[in-house]
Amino acid sequence: MNELLTFAEIKTRFASEWILIGDPKTTETLEVIQGKVLWHSKDRDEVYQKARELRPKHAAILYTGEIPEHTAVVL
Repeated sequence: MNELLTFAEIKTRFASEWILIGDPKTTETLEVIQGKVLWHSKDRDEVYQKARELRPKHAAILYTGEIPEHTAVVL
């Protein structure tokens, strides 16, 4: 994909998936507000593998699903 999408559009199109975003535009607190979807998958490891293959200069990886209760998130 080479289309610039907002985070809301990405979340709608790729619900409950891991997303590799190229050239992300962010807020001052580094929240992604738009970018180009380089790869998406329900499998997190697949997205990380694709990031290693593509080696984008600027990128972000997001999950668009709900994080289950009692789950630890490391940032």
